[in-house]
Amino acid sequence: MLNTGKLAGRTLFITGASRGIGKAIALKAAQDGANIVVAAKTAEPHPKLPGTIYTAAAEIEAAGGKALPCVVDVRDENAVRAAIKSAVEKFGGIDILVNNASAISLTPTEQTDMKRYDLMHNINTRGTFLVSKECIPYLKKSNHAHILNISPPLNMNPIWFGNHVAYTMAKYGMSMCVLGMAREYASANIAVNALWPRTAIYTAAMEMLTGKESDQYSRKPEIMSDAAYAILCKEPKSTNGNFFIDDEVLKAAGISDMKQYACVPENADKLMPDFFLDTPPEQLVEFAAEGSHAASLKKPAASGKIEGLFQKIESLLSEEIIKKTGAVYQFNVKGAEAGVWFADLKNAPGSVGKGEPPATADATLTMDSKHFFDMFSGKLKPASAFMTGKLKISGDLQKAMKLEKLMGGLKSKL
Repeated sequence: MLNTGKLAGRTLFITGASRGIGKAIALKAAQDGANIVVAAKTAEPHPKLPGTIYTAAAEIEAAGGKALPCVVDVRDENAVRAAIKSAVEKFGGIDILVNNASAISLTPTEQTDMKRYDLMHNINTRGTFLVSKECIPYLKKSNHAHILNISPPLNMNPIWFGNHVAYTMAKYGMSMCVLGMAREYASANIAVNALWPRTAIYTAAMEMLTGKESDQYSRKPEIMSDAAYAILCKEPKSTNGNFFIDDEVLKAAGISDMKQYACVPENADKLMPDFFLDTPPEQLVEFAAEGSHAASLKKPAASGKIEGLFQKIESLLSEEIIKKTGAVYQFNVKGAEAGVWFADLKNAPGSVGKGEPPATADATLTMDSKHFFDMFSGKLKPASAFMTGKLKISGDLQKAMKLEKLMGGLKSKL
C-alpha cells in the first residue's frame, strides 16, 4: 500500500512498538512524517528478542517520522501517565492510540499458573483499558482521533475457549474495550476499532514460540501495518466499532495481491489461519497439509511406523537439541498403533523410549497414530493439528510447540 501523507504531523501512541506488528505500524506511519511514541518495556536488549525502544525510534526517524522512545509497562499507571505527558509536551497532543502490547500463554486451565494468568489480564485487558482511559482526554481534542486495538472479533465458538480459556478471556477483554468504547465515545468523534490477522504473522515473538519454521505458513507484519494504515487514514466518523480482518481491509482498499505479504510466496495458498476466526475445520486441515491430499495419500503411515519413528528420534539426539528444547515429553498414541512413548530432551544426554518418561513430563501430547506420523514427517503442522482437535496437549504448550525443530530434522529422513 502506497503512503498518502494523510498521517503527516499526526501523533501516534503505540504500545509494544519496539518490535513486531507494533513497530511495523509505526514505520508505516513514519513514512507519512508522523510522530510516534514508542511505548514499550524493552530499554535494554532482550536475550531472545531483537529490538529496543531506542533502536525502533532510530528506524522510525530514518523512515521519515519523529520518535519519542518511552519505557512503559502498560501495567504501571504512573509509567503510562508519564509517557502520555511527555508525548503531549513534545508533540502537542495525541491523535491516535494503537493498543498492541499483549501477552500470551496457550495453556489449559490446570496448567495456567496464576502469575501467568495475571500477566495476560494485566497487560491485555487492564493495560488496554488503562492506556485508552489516559489517552482519551487528549484524543477528544484531536480532529482525527482513533483507537485501534490489535485484538480479535468476539467469536463465541467453544473451540477458542476449550484449550486456552485464560488467554482467550484476556484477549477478548481488549475486544470488549472496542465494543464498549466505540459506543461510549461515538459522540466525541473518536473511532474505536479492532484489527486482527487472517493468518499467522511471523514475528520474533512467534519464532520464539513456535520455531523458525513457522515462517513457512505465515505472513509478514507488513500486512497488518498496511491494514492499520488504511483504517487510521479514514475519517473517524466514517468508521467506528468494527472488528477488521487485515486482508479484508486491504481488498476494500483495492489491493488484491496478498501473495506479496507471504513470507514464502510459493506457500501463499497454504497459510495457517489465525485463532478466533470462523474458519471451517476442514480448511484448517487444508492449510496444515504440505502439498495436496493426493500427494499425502501416496505415502500412508503403515503399521509399525510409530516405533520406527521413535528410533529415528533417538538417532537424532544431540547436545544441541537438548539445549534448544529443554523439555520432557510424553506421547499418548491412540488408534492402530496405540501406546505410550516418551522423549527426554531436557536431561543430557537425552533418551527416548516406550512407556512413561523417567522424569515428569513438561508436556503430554495425545494423538491418533495416523496423524502422529503425518505430523512428525512434515505433512501436518503442529499448530494446525492442535487447532483442529487432532492433537491434544496438556502441560506447557510453548514447550510442546518446540518439537517443530525436531520434526524439521525428521522430515528429510522419513
